[in-house]
Amino acid sequence: MTKLKVRKILTYCIATVWITNGLFCKILNLVPRHEQIVQEILKLDGYSSSLLTLLIGFSEVIMAIWILLQYKSRFNAVLQMVIVASMNIIEFFSVPNLLLWGKLNSLFAFAFILIVYFNEFYLNKKPLLSEIN
Repeated sequence: MTKLKVRKILTYCIATVWITNGLFCKILNLVPRHEQIVQEILKLDGYSSSLLTLLIGFSEVIMAIWILLQYKSRFNAVLQMVIVASMNIIEFFSVPNLLLWGKLNSLFAFAFILIVYFNEFYLNKKPLLSEIN
């Protein structure tokens, strides 16, 4: 399998993670734990946490679309890595009891970050300054 094919498959997989978490887990509220996490971390009431969880969900769907469009893909990859790392550090210390795999979630987050990095910075060989022009 060529690097281009692997990159394409990984790009779809990465976008699927974002759309699944955004649309199904948050917007459609099929995984209420996500709203509980928002409520617990920010100490919000039910209405505010529901609204914020919806906004986060929409942001994740937009991230998935952005990934598929491959517009400013390096910036997008860095942003994904920062968001996932930040979110998981906060959750690790604030609400490990609400995470699907508890503190082990951080290992899955780290693996996801490595996949995003590998997909963008190894499989997508291009000059670092190419996105500026």
